Amino acid sequence: MSAYKSKAVATWTALLLGSFGLHRFYLHGFSDRLAWLHPWPTLIGLYGVQRMGQLGQDDRLAWVLMPILGLMLAQAMLCGIVYGLTPDERWNAQRNPGQAPRASGWGTIIGVIACLMIGGTVLMTTIAFSAQRYFESQVEAAQAISQ
Repeated sequence: MSAYKSKAVATWTALLLGSFGLHRFYLHGFSDRLAWLHPWPTLIGLYGVQRMGQLGQDDRLAWVLMPILGLMLAQAMLCGIVYGLTPDERWNAQRNPGQAPRASGWGTIIGVIACLMIGGTVLMTTIAFSAQRYFESQVEAAQAISQ
């Protein structure tokens, strides 16, 4: 019999370290190929943040890399929301077959609320950040043509 997989732990793992795939490692083990793909885009996005800090806002590569981090954070928050809102009966049937069912508590609900707040903020920020850079590049191109 495998270890019990807690819905609250899965939700909070997605919230805190989901962009690195730790929620998938928790649920599926170290043989999960999708979990191993999570750290790379996250690290690429963090590299973009580092470049922006070192080279300033005019670094075009940083503008391309940073939204990748935002998307990884947003998808991790979405996973936390899905885990937390899965009905207890379905969760236990999928993740804990043959074990005594356990009800989720307030920890799961608070985790879902935190995922909603952080995920919404990250997603809106990523969209605004990308749109701002796109429109700035269009203005720069129009100014270059007019000169």
